[in-house]
Amino acid sequence: MSQLNYLEKLLDGVEVEWTTLGNEHAVEIANSGRKPVKAALRLAGETPYYGANNIQDYVDGYTHDGEFVLIAEDGSASLENYSIQYATGRFWANNHVHVVRGKEGLNTRYLYHYLCIVNFVPFLSGGGRAKLTKGKLVDIPLPIPCPNNPEKSLAIQAEIVRILDAFTAMTAELTAELTAELNMRKKQYNYYRDQLLSFEEGEGVKPMSIGDIYDFQYGKGNTIPTEGGQYPVYGSNGVVGTHHEFNSEDSPVIGHIGAYAGIVNWGKGKHFVTYNGVICKHKSNEVLPQFAYYILLAQDFGSKAKNPSQPFVSYDTLKEPVVLIPSLAKQKRIVAILDKFDALTNSITEGLPREIELRQKQYEYYRDLLLSFPKTEEAAA
Repeated sequence: MSQLNYLEKLLDGVEVEWTTLGNEHAVEIANSGRKPVKAALRLAGETPYYGANNIQDYVDGYTHDGEFVLIAEDGSASLENYSIQYATGRFWANNHVHVVRGKEGLNTRYLYHYLCIVNFVPFLSGGGRAKLTKGKLVDIPLPIPCPNNPEKSLAIQAEIVRILDAFTAMTAELTAELTAELNMRKKQYNYYRDQLLSFEEGEGVKPMSIGDIYDFQYGKGNTIPTEGGQYPVYGSNGVVGTHHEFNSEDSPVIGHIGAYAGIVNWGKGKHFVTYNGVICKHKSNEVLPQFAYYILLAQDFGSKAKNPSQPFVSYDTLKEPVVLIPSLAKQKRIVAILDKFDALTNSITEGLPREIELRQKQYEYYRDLLLSFPKTEEAAA
């Protein structure tokens, strides 16, 4: 069934009116109640404290009570998938979110689902920290089906909400099941990896410190490069951007500082590592590079990080562990086994991560199908 035919059946030939979030008859903008509170001054409680992207804390008191949609004013984690949150009951909103809800004739949950597909980029201003001002917020278009028959309009909105909520619940359930399966696979992988890398002292193995296998060097720059380029940028936990320069190639990257201190990732091809990461320079002819990487993965560097308030791993922490190294032939056999486990467990194009991604895309497809109303020439402009 085509998108247009499906909507025609749902709408049953009724008119769709395009208005905006600034329509005071349809939308309430409840920004006046917002109140930012520094973390040190918040009183602990049970009320969720919302920021631009998520619940940041639980506090005593509240700024709003009811059913609302929270739209990031600034600080959205993604501009393409702009931060939209749905809040019910009592909650606290800081000044990094716009707080809106539907009035009589507009289902707030319908409003939430629709805003999730809006392209907010044309309405943003500013540079590094893009902002959605209230002046631009009120210009965002909003479709209301059957505006001249409020009862029928709300029935259509409710049906759209019912379908999308059902898809949301199903997608969340399937994602949770797949994520649990993925975590089990990772635990299984870690178990077999540790077993394969455990050796008895004696003939055929040689004790070596990790400092004998690698030289370590902190990456460059305290900020993520913003100019872009052909090389991936690695921070403390994987790729965080792109850059036109590289300072490492086909080697592990270890989180140096922050919450991900000690986390080990593989830097594929030429890449750039910021100061938040540690460049690992393989130097031993007695240890295969990929086997050395698996040795790093088996270390619990995170538990050895210093300074709990701002964890970091030092060169000494990385160099000190002593491991037993088998022959090159045995290393090769172990690497072949672990590579297969790694591909099954972690590859973004294979196995369960790919399935999770497909489930989410399926939900987004049907969401867009239900909310892509035909536009008038004025609304499309």
